[in-house]
Amino acid sequence: MAYSKRIDVLCSLLTRAETFADVGCDHGYCSEYMLKNGLCERAILSDISKGSLAKAEKLLAEYVQSGKAVAVLGDGFLGVPSDTDEVLIAGMGGCEIVSILSDKKYGFMPKRFVFQPMHDGEKLRRYILENGGYIERDFTFFDGKFYDVIVGGKSGNGNQTRAYTPAEYEFGRENLESMPEAFVKKIEKQLKNTRKYLSCAGLQEDSVKELQERTEKLQGVLNGEIK
Repeated sequence: MAYSKRIDVLCSLLTRAETFADVGCDHGYCSEYMLKNGLCERAILSDISKGSLAKAEKLLAEYVQSGKAVAVLGDGFLGVPSDTDEVLIAGMGGCEIVSILSDKKYGFMPKRFVFQPMHDGEKLRRYILENGGYIERDFTFFDGKFYDVIVGGKSGNGNQTRAYTPAEYEFGRENLESMPEAFVKKIEKQLKNTRKYLSCAGLQEDSVKELQERTEKLQGVLNGEIK
């Protein structure tokens, strides 16, 4: 089966793991990739939506029947053991992912994770680095829209992240260091929109100042002046 570019990017970041959990699994394509390629011994398919989970169960029926895949209907890490080797959470907001990680009953920092927040990436980065996690990849890609992806895991065994700057929290360290094409286009789009808003008549003084500061910051990112 041919996956979308988004799914291909996510799958390319997954590694061999004894146990793999796909939280918010939707169709279950990433779990299919892991199981079909022999990259995990056991996959946990988790989703709060009964309909989405049913689609994943149908796609992976042979693995569910053999016990290599287990379907869990529930929110967050319900049914996901804290010693799970690798966790994927994709397509949720950054704040929602933080809520899952910080849940008092079921939350934990995974040994290794691939997170693809739809927004609020800055809040997710801060939570990871302030709560015992490290980040090894942190970049933007494009597949019809712009996506951020953050790869890392639980700190330990020499896995530590150098302190992030305010700009790295906001934009992603790898983006600022290597300026991938998708990230540049994303910033250019944001800059264009900000300038458009700035040209609107009747803006209050505070709004004008805020938009001017945002324009300068985005232009500074493109110029390589903000790290």
